[in-house]
Amino acid sequence: MELTNFLSNSYEETLAIGARFAQALKPSDVICLFGDLGAGKTAFVKGIAKGLGLDPLKVHSPTFTLMNIYDGKMPLYHFDLYRIQAEDLFGLGYEEYFYGRGVAAVEWSERLEDLIPDNYWKVELRHAGEDRRCISISYFGAIQAERLKLLKGD
Repeated sequence: MELTNFLSNSYEETLAIGARFAQALKPSDVICLFGDLGAGKTAFVKGIAKGLGLDPLKVHSPTFTLMNIYDGKMPLYHFDLYRIQAEDLFGLGYEEYFYGRGVAAVEWSERLEDLIPDNYWKVELRHAGEDRRCISISYFGAIQAERLKLLKGD
């Protein structure tokens, strides 16, 4: 596991970091997002959408719908587990989205428990002041190692 850290000073910078991160993504990637309420998880997903060529203005937290699908060249499947438990995902057929032709972004991933895949991106967002956020991106599994270097600019 390697770790890359970013400091965002604004909502716009969080979007830009998410968009840059999206350039390293491939179909069937799962992004597990961790962070307190208001830490910027949805803003980061909006940035991912932008980087995938999707309209970030159409991205909204799926807190009450559990998942939103944003279709494009590479679809974005946006999950929010704040109000549910991992077993609730079985009814959604989550495997189709986690291992399909798009990218799955999962807010409140700590609720995934044993359903976290072997290969996934871990994005942690932490408050660092009023509009500032610390964003840490790491990976678990072998296939992301070379792509994390792209994100870092190596």
